[in-house]
Amino acid sequence: MFKKILIANRGEIACRVIKTARKMGIKTVAVYSDADRNALHVSMADEAIHIGPPPANQSYIVIDKIMEAIKQSGAEAVHPGYGFLSERMDFAAALEAAGVVFIGPPSPAIEAMGDKITSKKLAQEAGVSTVPGYMGLIADADEAVKISDQIGYPVMIKASAGGGGKGMRIAWNAEEAREGFQSSKNEAANSFGDDRIFIEKFVTQPRHIEIQVLADKHGNCVYLHERECSIQRRNQKVIEEAPSPFLDEATRKAMGEQACALAKAVGYASAGTVEFIVDGQKNFYFLEMNTRLQVEHPVTELITGIDLVEQMIRVAAGEKLPFQQSDLKINGWAMESRLYAEDPYRNFLPSIGRLTRYRPPVEAVTPTSVVRNDTGVFEGGEISMYYDPMIAKLCTWAPTREAAIEEMRIALDTFEVEGIGHNLPFVGAVMDHPRFVSGDITTAFIAEEYPDGFQGATLDEPTLRRVAAAAAAMNRVAEIRRARISGTMDNHERKVGDDWVVSLQGEDFHVGIAADREGSTVTFCDGSSLRCTSDWTPGQPLARVMVDGKPLVMKVGKIPMGFRVRLRGADLKVHVRTPRQAELAVLMPEKLPPDTSRFLLCPMPGLVVKINVEEGDEVQEGQALATVEAMKMENILRAERKGVVKRIAAAAGSSLRVDDIIMEFE
Repeated sequence: MFKKILIANRGEIACRVIKTARKMGIKTVAVYSDADRNALHVSMADEAIHIGPPPANQSYIVIDKIMEAIKQSGAEAVHPGYGFLSERMDFAAALEAAGVVFIGPPSPAIEAMGDKITSKKLAQEAGVSTVPGYMGLIADADEAVKISDQIGYPVMIKASAGGGGKGMRIAWNAEEAREGFQSSKNEAANSFGDDRIFIEKFVTQPRHIEIQVLADKHGNCVYLHERECSIQRRNQKVIEEAPSPFLDEATRKAMGEQACALAKAVGYASAGTVEFIVDGQKNFYFLEMNTRLQVEHPVTELITGIDLVEQMIRVAAGEKLPFQQSDLKINGWAMESRLYAEDPYRNFLPSIGRLTRYRPPVEAVTPTSVVRNDTGVFEGGEISMYYDPMIAKLCTWAPTREAAIEEMRIALDTFEVEGIGHNLPFVGAVMDHPRFVSGDITTAFIAEEYPDGFQGATLDEPTLRRVAAAAAAMNRVAEIRRARISGTMDNHERKVGDDWVVSLQGEDFHVGIAADREGSTVTFCDGSSLRCTSDWTPGQPLARVMVDGKPLVMKVGKIPMGFRVRLRGADLKVHVRTPRQAELAVLMPEKLPPDTSRFLLCPMPGLVVKINVEEGDEVQEGQALATVEAMKMENILRAERKGVVKRIAAAAGSSLRVDDIIMEFE
C-alpha cells in the first residue's frame, strides 16, 4: 500500500480524499493556489505545496506544476478528485512516465471513455443505444447552427472534456445554437483547457440516471446500483438520491450489466460512472462515461456501505475487489443536497464573500438515520470567484425514501450559512414540493416548477400554524426577559400579556398563551391548540421547537415586534403584536424599494467579457446586452423590455461588484 499520496484538487473533494487516506494510514499532500492559501484542505493534509496564482488554468490544471509538486513531496500516487485534471489522458500518461501511480483508470481507458465524443462512438460500435447527435469536431458557430438544424431542435451543446454542467447549453433555435456554441467553447477552454464541442439531440422529459461501476486490474467489475440525478438547473445537478424512485429491478439489472460490459470493453480499472437518459417507458440511452469519482458518490456509499475512495486507492495499488455483484445489496435510501454559493433570489447567480457564519448540522450515525456533510470550507473562510460555486454536499440516509427526505428537511433547516448568497432555501423548498416527494421528476423539474425563478417558498396552512405557535411561545420568553430587565431598572414589574396577534405570510393568527414550567400551550381563535416546548433563549440564531411532539427547526433573527424566520425554503417576517399594536400596524405606510428599471445592474461579482451594444442603440426585449463571467460560468444579460441605451458605464475586462451599473437606458 502507498505511504504518501498527493491530491491534485481542492475544496470538499480534496478534504474527502484526505479523510479516507487518514483512515487507511496514508499520508497526504495538498496543493494550493494563492486564493486557497488558508483553505481547509491545506490545513487537513500532512503537507501542502503552493502551485501558482488563483485562476485554475495557471495552477490546478497546469500539469507541469502538479508534477513538480509530486517531485518535491515524494508522493507515490495521485488522486485527481473530479474536474480539473481528473479526466485528462495526458496527465495520467505523465504520471505513468514518471513512475507515479494514478488513482484512476489506465490512460487508454481515459482516452477511450473520458472524451465524450470518442466514448459515444465506441458505445455505438458496441451496440449500445445512444442519443442521436454529431460526434465530429465543429469548426465554428455557423457549422454548429447547420448541424443543429439537421439534428432538429432542441439540441444539447456540450464540451467534449466537460463535466459538472460546465460548457453545456440547450438551444431551442438557431440563434441560441450560435450563442450557446461560443459560450460553451469559452467555458470549456477556461475550465478544462480543451475547447472541443459536440452536439446531440436533447431528449425532452428525460430522467438522468447513472450507474456506479467499480473495476479492478484483475478483470473483475461490479455495479453499485444507480443514482437519480434528475433535479438539475442549467445542466448542473442540485439534488441526487440513491436508489432511483423510478427504476424496477429488471431495468436496474439491465443498466448495470450494460455499464459493466462497456467498462470491460475498454479495460477499465477504478471507480467510474456510466450515465444514461431514461424515458417514461424505462427505455435507457447511453450518454457518457465519467472516468473518475462523481460529486454525488456519497449517496452510493450510504446505500452500499462501500467507501469508493478507499476502493479506488486499493485498486490502484493492485488489490482485487473484496466483493462480488451478489454481495452488493441496496440498504435504505440516501439523499444529497448540493450547497452552492449562488443566490436563488437573483436567478441563482454566483455569490462570493466571507462566510461570517457556517454551522452545518452535526454529522451523526444511528441505526435509523445518517447525517453526513462533505465540505471544504469553514466559518470565516472566503468564497472565491475563481472556482466552482459548490461548497458542501449535505447527505442523509434512512430506511425509506420518505424518512430520508424528512431527515434532509431537518438537516437543511439546521444548516446555518451567512455572509454569502446560497441555495439552501431552494433545496429546502424542493424537499417539500409534492412532485418531488412523489418521485415524479425529470430533468425539466426546476424549469417547469420554477419557470420565473425562485422567490421563496409559500408554507402551507398547517406549517404556518406551527410557526405561528412557536413564534408566539418564543416571543413570550423574550417579553418575560425584557420585563425582568425593565423591572430591575425601573423598580417595578411589567406584566406580560397572554393574548397576541401573530402575522406572517399575509395571515393573522389571534392566539392565547397558557404557559407552565415545561412549555406553552398556544390556542387559536378556532379553539385548536398546539403545545410548544423548547430550550431556545433570546439571541440564539437557531430555534429547535417541539410542536405537538414533532420537531420544528427555524433560523431566527430579531426584527421590531417579532422575528425573521427561515425554514423549508421560506423567508418570513413574523410579527408578534398585542391586539392594539396589530390594529395600529394596519395603518402604517409601506416602504417602497427604489426604482432601478432604467439601469442594467451587474447581478453578481464578476468580470465583464463582452458588451454587445453601443450608446444610442435601440434594444429589443430579450436582446443580449452584456456577458459577465463568474465562477467559470458565462452569464448573458438580456434586455427586459424595449429601450434605447443612454450610457455604458462598464467595458470588457471590467471587474464589477453586485449592483454596479453596466449601462443606463433613456
